Amino acid sequence: MKLPKTTKRFCPFCKKRTDQKIGLVSTGSKRGTLKHGSKERAKKRGAISGKGSKGKYGKPAVKSWKRKTKATTKKVVIYTCQECKKSKPAKKGRRVSRLMIE
Repeated sequence: MKLPKTTKRFCPFCKKRTDQKIGLVSTGSKRGTLKHGSKERAKKRGAISGKGSKGKYGKPAVKSWKRKTKATTKKVVIYTCQECKKSKPAKKGRRVSRLMIE
């Protein structure tokens, strides 16, 4: 799917219609290392290694390739106002295989 580099939209911060730059929200973020249920913390605590059932940290019963996966990912478009330089994401993410900004 192709999108233009800029477009005219209503800016809720300026309260008027302005030129806005189109970009994509960067996908994926690192797992929270200090959260109570984080895998990094459990590894440091020594909960994963050793004998017996791994429980929550064990391998799944079904192989990963056998599970149904989605063919496309959700891309979230973000609009940046050229006047006030504030950004606002689009209301809904689009499920597309590829999103190009020209």
